[in-house]
Amino acid sequence: MRRVVADAVAAFESDLGCTVERANPGWDDPLPAFWAQMAADTDLSGMRQMMKGREKEMSPHLVDLLSHPWAAENFTDAAASRKKLYNVMWRFMAKYDLLLTPTLAVPAFPVHTQGPEIIEGRMVRSTEWMCFTFPTNLTGQPTATVPAGFTKDGLPVGLQIVGRHLDEETVLKASGAFERARPWSHMWPPLIGQLGL
Repeated sequence: MRRVVADAVAAFESDLGCTVERANPGWDDPLPAFWAQMAADTDLSGMRQMMKGREKEMSPHLVDLLSHPWAAENFTDAAASRKKLYNVMWRFMAKYDLLLTPTLAVPAFPVHTQGPEIIEGRMVRSTEWMCFTFPTNLTGQPTATVPAGFTKDGLPVGLQIVGRHLDEETVLKASGAFERARPWSHMWPPLIGQLGL
């Protein structure tokens, strides 16, 4: 993942003439706020009704989310965390046009797996694989993911392109420019060839 995304990011400098620098937005882990915000933004009662008797057919993460005994403080704390994250992000993005990250922290993993428990030799929550995506979901940043390449095993890797608040135009232009610089529509992972497709 690191190799493929680093190569994709390098294209912004070498092929597109951008100034690229490594930077950390510096936010605290927003995952707890993300789950509470999701629960607050959904029809929790209706979803709980739909879940009854179907728990074994659903993702354990969703069952946990719907079964959790949410309190008003969970939702107000999540709202406060979301505002804090939003403030950190707009201050960070005031210095940059775009933030480039991997779309996911790991390549695709087997179906019916909740997520890897170890990433780069470190024990993590089973939801850590999506750590790059949920912060921008919370802040509402315009974001695109574009094909960046393939792992050595032929699994696709995405590059996430994040823009300033309400600046979808720059995100779309950057996505298009990256695709022109590194065309991918003709590329197929080796796995497809192995399947005879």
